[in-house]
Amino acid sequence: MKTCSMKNRKQLAIMGFLWLSHVVARAQDGIAGINEANQKVRSYFDAGTNLMYAVGALLGLIGAVKVYQKWNAGDPDTGKVAAAWFGSCVFLVVVATVIKSFFGV
Repeated sequence: MKTCSMKNRKQLAIMGFLWLSHVVARAQDGIAGINEANQKVRSYFDAGTNLMYAVGALLGLIGAVKVYQKWNAGDPDTGKVAAAWFGSCVFLVVVATVIKSFFGV
């Protein structure tokens, strides 16, 4: 008799837990979840842009050292290498600006 009562209590507790989890699961609709994800992604963009600028600055310094070494060595390709590094730095800045204005971030 005692085990039957414990079994009923256990089943009742499980049913109550399942009902509560169902209510909690339906608490947020899809639009609120999408808006929250949108806000989180947009908040990461500025940090990502700053990281991209920092990496670009490091690569620019490395490129400047390479161009300097080529120039001192008298390499005839110095102008081409300098133009390539300068162009890549400009591209990095322009891409960040275009993405920011295009997507309205």
